[in-house]
Amino acid sequence: MLDQIHLLAAVTVLGVLEQAYFFLQVIYARRTFGISPPKISGPPEFERIFRAQVNSSEYFPLFLAVLWLAGLFFHQGLAAALGLLYLYARYCYFMGYRASSSERLTPIYFSAGVLWILIAAAALGILHFFLSHYLGLNILQVL
Repeated sequence: MLDQIHLLAAVTVLGVLEQAYFFLQVIYARRTFGISPPKISGPPEFERIFRAQVNSSEYFPLFLAVLWLAGLFFHQGLAAALGLLYLYARYCYFMGYRASSSERLTPIYFSAGVLWILIAAAALGILHFFLSHYLGLNILQVL
């Protein structure tokens, strides 16, 4: 069983580490700019770092769900590769947003595209499972 999920687990751990890095960047920015919680406003430099972290955190549960669904029902290797692309795009998004709000656009669009591919892979994998398991239809043979 573990050989069927080890790549997904590795990408999940990398994703958690990336989230931790983003959290730490907000803590460092709070110290640098003297902004104590619960305040969320300050200089534009702080607000960009804060928003980049919050936005990344908002999408993380969706990413994890579709990563695992695509990996379990479609193909573990493809899902893991797409997961790595997503994490890289999110890192580029964070670093770009930190520098300038306009620098976040290309990475956010790319990461959204990767998420849509994971969603499609998960949906196709689950559809294939239901059709083959309950109706005896193998849509992969039809295609």
